[in-house]
Amino acid sequence: MRRAGPLLILVIGIIALVVDFVPGLTLPDPATSTDRPIETKLGLDLQGGLRVEYQALPVGDKSPRSEDLEVIRQIMESRVNATGVSEPLVTTQGTDRIVIELPGVSDPNSVRELVKQTGRLDFVPLGTVRKQDGDTVDETQFPPLFTGTELSSAQIGTDQLGKRVVNFTLKENGAKLFGEYTAGHIGQYFAIVLDGKVISAPVINGAIPGGNVQISQDSNIGGYPLKEATNLVTVLQFGSLPFPVRELSSQTISATLGEQFFNQSLLAGAVGILLVILFMLIYYRLPGVVSSFALVYYTLVVLALFRAIPVTLTLAGIAGFVLSIGMAVDANILIFERMKEEMRVGKSLPAAVEAGFGRAWNSILDSNVSSLITATILYLFGSSTIRGFALVLILGVLVSMFSAIVVTRSILRWVVLRSWSRRAGLYGVSEKEFVAAGLPPGRARLRGEARSRV
Repeated sequence: MRRAGPLLILVIGIIALVVDFVPGLTLPDPATSTDRPIETKLGLDLQGGLRVEYQALPVGDKSPRSEDLEVIRQIMESRVNATGVSEPLVTTQGTDRIVIELPGVSDPNSVRELVKQTGRLDFVPLGTVRKQDGDTVDETQFPPLFTGTELSSAQIGTDQLGKRVVNFTLKENGAKLFGEYTAGHIGQYFAIVLDGKVISAPVINGAIPGGNVQISQDSNIGGYPLKEATNLVTVLQFGSLPFPVRELSSQTISATLGEQFFNQSLLAGAVGILLVILFMLIYYRLPGVVSSFALVYYTLVVLALFRAIPVTLTLAGIAGFVLSIGMAVDANILIFERMKEEMRVGKSLPAAVEAGFGRAWNSILDSNVSSLITATILYLFGSSTIRGFALVLILGVLVSMFSAIVVTRSILRWVVLRSWSRRAGLYGVSEKEFVAAGLPPGRARLRGEARSRV
């Protein structure tokens, strides 16, 4: 480990520097089977955006269960993802609440309208009556031919001329009903209706057997506008919710306010780190210099992990990061205090270093393991804000153990072998302490040999 430690520190440090500062890097994303850019993700409170809370309402005497709430969450998340919003966060709270956080959203109203749609999807024959998008359809006057349960899939495609269209496929019963109806009503209107409002009402151009349907828009040169096509596909795929929902509250955070939060958070973190480094330099002197380097190394590695995973940084996440910095320094303090105790009883400098790490290890392990257990519980059972804090804290604690045990120890092992480093004063041990320990007074120096004494 003595030989592998410095090499491991060097390799991890170089990788961290590349991930942190080289632009344009990408990593494969298993979720989308594509490459995604390595970048720092900012949460709603730092980037600005929209936060909306919804309540799932009972239908008659039937109330939503936990599994129903999860279905609603998944449908809402799918709707939001289809709009192209980066890193949306959709979570459930309690027995009937769904919270949606949309960092950096540019059109909050359109997203809210899409998300809150309750979701009864009907396919309605209009005959010769023409309806515009958004018009209300009276179910008693225009009864549905079938509902959205007969829909199998939907996607954006192109026709033979390369124009954008919307394709969808019906299940067996829906395909049969639609084929029979279209065969006898060519030239009439047929509407896709969500919650009683027309989403699209195209004209039937011919019989459509087999259930493979294509909706085109000839009024545009390129066919269906991308935004309209995306919304239509989203409604078709994710239109039906098991229970209606009601918007309870919404909060829009401006990008300017988010930028102010971010700058203030960075300033607070930088001030905290500098104060910690200043304390270590003044109180622990040469070991404080080593721990300060390890702290900078720790910061670079953690930032690289945040960018590579990626972790969405929020104010709570930054608080967890600053807290983990304190824990990283706490491990160094335990080690250095043990080292000073060993030097006071006359051990050689290399022996004092090894004994300091050895005797402090149990305390470091216990404190970090207890922190990891607590953070894991918070991550598993906490709200979205608490989960962000817990994830950052878990990563910080793991990296802090590496920086305190491997980085600091490897550097100190090298430093204590240098002749200039063998002054006791460089380690915060005074001459009075040597005299009190029964050692001879005079200019205190430490030797590198294992048998030497102060």
